[in-house]
Amino acid sequence: MKLYSTQHQSPDVSLEEAIFRGLPPDNGLYMPLTIEKMDASFFETIQERNFQEIAEAVCQHLLGDDLSQEEIHGIIQQSMTFDAPLFGLEKDVEVLELFHGPSMAFKDFGARFMAAIMSHYLLKSKREIRILVATSGDTGGAVAQGFFNTPGISVTILYPKGKVSDIQEKQLTTLGGNVQALEIDGTFDDCQSLVKQAFLDEELREKFNLASANSINISRLIPQSFYYFAAYAEAKRKGLKLPIVFSVPSGNFGNLSAGLIAYQLGLPVKAFVAACNENKVVPEYLQSGEYHAKPSVETLSNAMDVGNPSNFIRMKLLAGEKWESVRKLVKGYFTNDLETKARMKEVYDRTGYVMCPHTAVAYDGLQQFKKENPGEFTGIILSTAHYAKFLPTVETTLNRQVPIPERLSSLLSKEKVAQSLGTDYASFKQYLLGK
Repeated sequence: MKLYSTQHQSPDVSLEEAIFRGLPPDNGLYMPLTIEKMDASFFETIQERNFQEIAEAVCQHLLGDDLSQEEIHGIIQQSMTFDAPLFGLEKDVEVLELFHGPSMAFKDFGARFMAAIMSHYLLKSKREIRILVATSGDTGGAVAQGFFNTPGISVTILYPKGKVSDIQEKQLTTLGGNVQALEIDGTFDDCQSLVKQAFLDEELREKFNLASANSINISRLIPQSFYYFAAYAEAKRKGLKLPIVFSVPSGNFGNLSAGLIAYQLGLPVKAFVAACNENKVVPEYLQSGEYHAKPSVETLSNAMDVGNPSNFIRMKLLAGEKWESVRKLVKGYFTNDLETKARMKEVYDRTGYVMCPHTAVAYDGLQQFKKENPGEFTGIILSTAHYAKFLPTVETTLNRQVPIPERLSSLLSKEKVAQSLGTDYASFKQYLLGK
């Protein structure tokens, strides 16, 4: 696979270089030069394959020039050790549960795959690297778990002070070992800005082999495409109505971009719903054709509190580049906190299903889409995190206690270890340099 920079000011690179660079020198994002559709026969018989077999087939198609079939098999078997089942919520609405991995969030798919493929290359080259990653909630826990004690890799995670849930914070501040947490007195956008500046700093690049585990890294998006294919396979097994509309709770837009990669590979999809909270710059762009980044607004669905989504350019390119083409495939809606809580309560009272705030935003986005686009299709909402990661919000909204999985409840008694920093780059750089 050859990749280019979206800024077109840096040379094309190999998959390995794109993974370890994270960002091109011109501050663009890496994108595949070409994405060729998979054979129609793959989709005709996809329901006969399990998740791991689907992941291997997609990997072989995309990365077969970079990795052998045996290497791909090893990476998938090491990283994809859990499934993404569909839960039938109501007529023509399914929930794609992406929280069955170690950190109980969808980012386990990307983080574990990335750790496995990086480890593969590092063992061959006998190098060491330092991962820098900003998190608005779930990325940090997934990266911490995915890279914990991986030989040759140290991890520094930046998260916004007071803007992640207690369990999310404990997931990224209690492992220790090769994982360090930085509590930044600012927003997620501030954390992301610090990471981007570090990647463009030649002094740091010379001292450390820096790599990113955010969704700006292409190796995060590739494995996230797997569960879109798996959802289609299970929809066929269950005899659900086709076509499918995916409703994706969206913040940095890596998840939706991964769905668009699946679409470009030939996955039959009617539309993608970009379901946002009050950080709604993309729905506004889809409505007006004009994109205006804004400071992020704090909401209940905190992992989506992003005012300047890094993957916006990828979404545009994958959906057709021109505004008219993008808005035909991607439909944008937003849901405020009051509406989010109302959806959580209404769905629970009617079905007994407990949703996290992000899942509720996806459900509400789908309902808005259905009002504007009546017809025969199955809506699949992506449930990106287990509800217990947002316990205070869930329990006050539903007015009841809900069960907590042991792997999450056991975190609450552990001691948080994090370094506090402000948002100025100079202090962050001095910290990285050990001064």
